[in-house]
Amino acid sequence: MRYDDILWDSHLKKVGIKHRLYLFFKRNFDIIISLLALIVLSPLFLFVAIAIKIDNYKGSIFYTQTRVGKRGKKFKIYKFRSMYSNAENLKQKLIQLNEVDGAMFKMHDDPRVTKVGRFIRKHSIDELPQLINVLIGDMSLVGPRPPLTREVAQYTNHDKLRLLVKPGCTGLWQVSGRNALCFKEMVSLDLDYISNSSILMDVKICFKTIWIMIFPNDAC
Repeated sequence: MRYDDILWDSHLKKVGIKHRLYLFFKRNFDIIISLLALIVLSPLFLFVAIAIKIDNYKGSIFYTQTRVGKRGKKFKIYKFRSMYSNAENLKQKLIQLNEVDGAMFKMHDDPRVTKVGRFIRKHSIDELPQLINVLIGDMSLVGPRPPLTREVAQYTNHDKLRLLVKPGCTGLWQVSGRNALCFKEMVSLDLDYISNSSILMDVKICFKTIWIMIFPNDAC
């Protein structure tokens, strides 16, 4: 997919020295926090890996999937496997049960999710391997949700504006209602973040994310 260069050029005109400094500090913040988190959380990673294998030994521990990042660049995202190994095939049978409008698929009580998968999803633990994506530069700690290729194929030019920045492990959408919000509301929140992003906002979103992980709301 080739990103709309007109949209990108328009964004660059708005980028001043202040924003460039923010991007510099944001990248260094991403590297330091993701590296520390991977070290500190390594015992949890081991415990989750063992639990996943005990729950469904046939599948792999980690799950990789192609996502679309900044300016339409594709990358492999890392997650703990929370679904049965044939989840993608089953999705075609469940697509009509989609509970979210727009270019996303979500449903509560998804039968493809394993027992351990329900717990790690509820507390967003399945997302923690994305810290690897942050460390290598595919993602940021805070940013828009990284979409699937088939989702981006349905995007309008307005929706594509959310691809102006690196996707994040968490973001304004994730701490503002998540699955209770529709696709248009998600895009609106992402664009609000892009327009008003700052280190202070990133830190606030990170702390809100930690709170939600401990005291989950409607994550599924």
